[in-house]
Amino acid sequence: MHILLLEDDQVLGDGLANGLKLEGHVVDWLTCGRDAEAADVDSDFDAVILDLGLPGVDGKRVLQRWRRNNSLVPVLVLTAYDRDSHCAETLDIGADDYVTKPIPMPELSARLRAIQRRAAGGADNLLEEGALRLERERRTGFLGKRPLELSTFEYTILEILLERAGKPVGRDTLEARLYGWEDGPESNSLEVLIHKLRNKIGRTRIRTVRGLGYRLDP
Repeated sequence: MHILLLEDDQVLGDGLANGLKLEGHVVDWLTCGRDAEAADVDSDFDAVILDLGLPGVDGKRVLQRWRRNNSLVPVLVLTAYDRDSHCAETLDIGADDYVTKPIPMPELSARLRAIQRRAAGGADNLLEEGALRLERERRTGFLGKRPLELSTFEYTILEILLERAGKPVGRDTLEARLYGWEDGPESNSLEVLIHKLRNKIGRTRIRTVRGLGYRLDP
């Protein structure tokens, strides 16, 4: 997943960002509510981790602004605020989940997978299209009964193509999911990854759609 982390505590934010990256996610980290308001969250991110106590503009106002602008990005609120006094209100204004700090990293990752599944209309961690299958919880792929040996980047590309099977996915969308805001790729790195992935799942499964990106066919 490409995750936007909104957390102003430098120590906690650094720990969360590094922990999520070790889980295989791409993380962009902001510390200011005003910057968060301006972020194009629907285009760039699969999920948001939102602290309520942000400087500049607090997390509730950021969330309200996103929802007023019809943003559908899944939002997990992670806060030190007392649950009883804030949870119901925050869920009612558009949060998808609400947890208090601290939280073990495996539980945080599981909650992120859960809100992403619901946003995509799925009930489990399984993505399937024909003989292709991804098990998100274990980050493993299969072609029929044969396990696929996928790098982290190859897995990420296959995941987003499976999520949108039959529809073209733009280059910008794929690169944002792979690299985030800061780590710009080399000019041909996406083509290299697509080439490697085609060799593993079948050269005709991933189509190049001129001017639109790439599409996974059945």
